[in-house]
Amino acid sequence: MKRLLSDILTTLLAEKNYAVVKKQIASLQLTFTSKKQSPRSRYVHTELQQIYDAQTLDRAQYYIRRLIRGLTEIKTSKVNNLNLNRWKEYDDIITDSLWIFDKRDRSGTHTAEYWGNFIPQIPNQLLRRFTKKGDWVLDPFLGSGTTLIECKKLGRNGIGIELQSSIARRTHKRVAHEENPFAVQTEILIGDSTQLDLVRQFRSLGISSAQFAILHPPYWDIIQFSKKKHDLSNAGSLQIFLSSFGQVVDRVNAVLDSGRYLAVVIGDKYCDSEWIPLGFFTMQEVLRRDFKLKSIIVKNFKQTKAKRSQEELWRYRALVGCFYVFKHEYIFLLQKK
Repeated sequence: MKRLLSDILTTLLAEKNYAVVKKQIASLQLTFTSKKQSPRSRYVHTELQQIYDAQTLDRAQYYIRRLIRGLTEIKTSKVNNLNLNRWKEYDDIITDSLWIFDKRDRSGTHTAEYWGNFIPQIPNQLLRRFTKKGDWVLDPFLGSGTTLIECKKLGRNGIGIELQSSIARRTHKRVAHEENPFAVQTEILIGDSTQLDLVRQFRSLGISSAQFAILHPPYWDIIQFSKKKHDLSNAGSLQIFLSSFGQVVDRVNAVLDSGRYLAVVIGDKYCDSEWIPLGFFTMQEVLRRDFKLKSIIVKNFKQTKAKRSQEELWRYRALVGCFYVFKHEYIFLLQKK
């Protein structure tokens, strides 16, 4: 159908009667109008409508040429597989700095059971924008494996690091049960991301480098994930937490390709009646290395069931304590120089 459509459009470029062009475009529109349209069908229908509404023959032919390019030519950037000639087709990819999700994606083997894991839509959006199929994605705070599951869904290779062996074993089973339509690799390392020699580990696995890294560290001591000394959630002070986080960034930096991207997903916290801008402190740790800031994304923070049941109590506490209840977290996007 794509070849046939482009052939029809090409013949219309030679048509000198705008009324004939509009009649033919109206006929084509019927083909791409249905209740259950695919992203491609919606894209074609929108383009056809713009041709139909063009007002002049010259403008209509301009839009026809653009649609032909979208159907027959592929134009991508260096960091993803999106066809920029058909950019309107990707209407589910967010380009604004405010991300609002009503609910978490529970498809495949994703789970919300692991305390503190992020929603799958975050790595889904980031991987589609900043990686190509076959790229290697590094997650040094693996947890329940959300990133690696999305890697398998999207055709990216993934490597995750988990401090706790018991969590790593459960995550390995969950990731292994996810379908693998693109036959990608997923590797899980058990170890301390602040100390692991990733250059050596990558070499032993036959991996030359990573093309994207996504870091979702503990929000300091809000949730204690283990009793291990080097667990960032057990850091005795803010400075120790930031220093340890910086060590992780150093390890990641050693294997991340220049010009590629790193994302930090994190929120802030209160301590002794003071708002601690944990997100911006961690962002600064990355900027102290060879990175530049590309975007700051604010994502809505969905309350846990326990906190929802105490919503009135938290509202009272906010009024008494002169603070605002957390409703957001950050995604900092940075590019390696």
